[in-house]
Amino acid sequence: MTTHPALILTNGRIYTVDPANPWAEAIAVAEGRILAVGSAQEIGALAGPETEVRDLAGAFLMPGLVDAHNHHAIAGEEELFQLRLPIGAHLDGIVAAVRDHAAALPEEAWIVGGPWASDRLGELSTADALAQLDEAAGGRPVMLSDDSHHNRWVSSRALELAGVEPGQDGVVVDADGRHTGVLFEAAGIPVARALRAAGGLSAEQDRQASQRGVEILNSYGVTAFQDAAVSTPTLEALRSLDASGELNAWVVSSMLINDEIFGYTPVGEDLVFDGERFRTEHHRPDFVKIFLDGVPPTRTGAFIEPYLPDEVHGAHHHGDTLLKPEELTDWLRRVAQHGISAKIHCTGDASVHAVLNSVETLRREGFSDTRYHVAHGQFIHPDDISRFAELGVVAEISPFIWVPGPIVDAIREVLPRERADRMQPNRDLLDAGAVVAGGSDWPVSVSPNAWEGIHGLVTREDPSGQYPGTLWPEQAITLDEAIAAFTIGGATALGLASETGSLEVGKSADFVLLDRNPFEHPANRLVQTTVDETWFAGHRVFARD
Repeated sequence: MTTHPALILTNGRIYTVDPANPWAEAIAVAEGRILAVGSAQEIGALAGPETEVRDLAGAFLMPGLVDAHNHHAIAGEEELFQLRLPIGAHLDGIVAAVRDHAAALPEEAWIVGGPWASDRLGELSTADALAQLDEAAGGRPVMLSDDSHHNRWVSSRALELAGVEPGQDGVVVDADGRHTGVLFEAAGIPVARALRAAGGLSAEQDRQASQRGVEILNSYGVTAFQDAAVSTPTLEALRSLDASGELNAWVVSSMLINDEIFGYTPVGEDLVFDGERFRTEHHRPDFVKIFLDGVPPTRTGAFIEPYLPDEVHGAHHHGDTLLKPEELTDWLRRVAQHGISAKIHCTGDASVHAVLNSVETLRREGFSDTRYHVAHGQFIHPDDISRFAELGVVAEISPFIWVPGPIVDAIREVLPRERADRMQPNRDLLDAGAVVAGGSDWPVSVSPNAWEGIHGLVTREDPSGQYPGTLWPEQAITLDEAIAAFTIGGATALGLASETGSLEVGKSADFVLLDRNPFEHPANRLVQTTVDETWFAGHRVFARD
């Protein structure tokens, strides 16, 4: 590093997230790295004739945020190239949006968009609703994702092009066996593939989608993230962006072993052992992604105790894991032998238990360095809480459903209330010594705004105020713990703790300036916190107008 810093930011309220030195007044930056952290007097003495000195006038500065779970390229694609449905729209609102969008499209063009709310499933699951969708689309193929991005509502033309028939697994029909257009989980993959066969995105559009996703993340203060399920085009987009100096974040990619929702090709063998050629300075294809179950509202999450009885599944339905225990362990062992870590999607407590058992086996076999994430971990059996720390498994708490909301309401319809409401035991996980990393799962969440998640973690209340009450308030955590989950906790989970996640000498100069000091505002206003500036590797990559 140079003798004198290129930049000094001084007279600030700087929260470093470094336990040894949590607060400072100034930082010095040289060659994109943090040269020094300390008092205004100490750091000021380092200035040279070429040093830019900026007086923060008391502004709050903290490390750049780390989002441990999102789908940045899908979010970018949705913003740039897809129909956005009105938030919370009912059937008539969805149909109206499709009709308006279709009016400007060629006759055979696909209509792709979303999300529709999970608690609208009943409205959409009728043959009459499908007829309304077909009419609004003018007979065009339509594919609309729900807010979990696990399920789709599609038009009759899309069903026809994809060869989807009543009676196939996950294809929802009415009492007379007629199509409703609702497809659960993997049942939607043929439609996604039919869309790609019709053209899909070009390589340049994939690059634009990835870049737009990163731009949006930067606007919320995110300077490092893990994309939880990448395709080969996204891997190439990230490689290309970084090679040209246009990737303004640390990115860790997760390559799909199995694909229950996206319809990507290739997955498994041909993808996960091919990632190394896409590695660059800021892009690390270090993880695989495994779907081990689905989501509770569609009774595809795997639970130790059964769901509430219904006509389709009976009284003893638990949901199933998508891989048998030996298959899961075998895959984790094979990728670990190549130094590749794993993020495993689990929503039910049975799938979490299966992951912990597999990791226990691998730790005994000597795989001590490989990282494992239980992604979401909405429901965890109390006996498994302590095993996270014991086995070095990260609790990647995602998406933002540790508060009342539509997904919680949908889960309450399929699980007994006393179980449905015992979701996201974050306090217990931290008390047991687990690494907890915050993720948005954007665009499953409306935005990647970590302050929505932090607000919910601290209060267990809906930050938007739309849904009253609290969800298991005993699991609330403190503000400094919540910030850690979205900074050093995430960086540790992603294998980036030596690069980012706290403001320490030698780390990348990744930081954000906020409009307030969140420690000086009531917890029920945390969601109002906004990012004024985002800096990555010593360069400003976002500034609020």
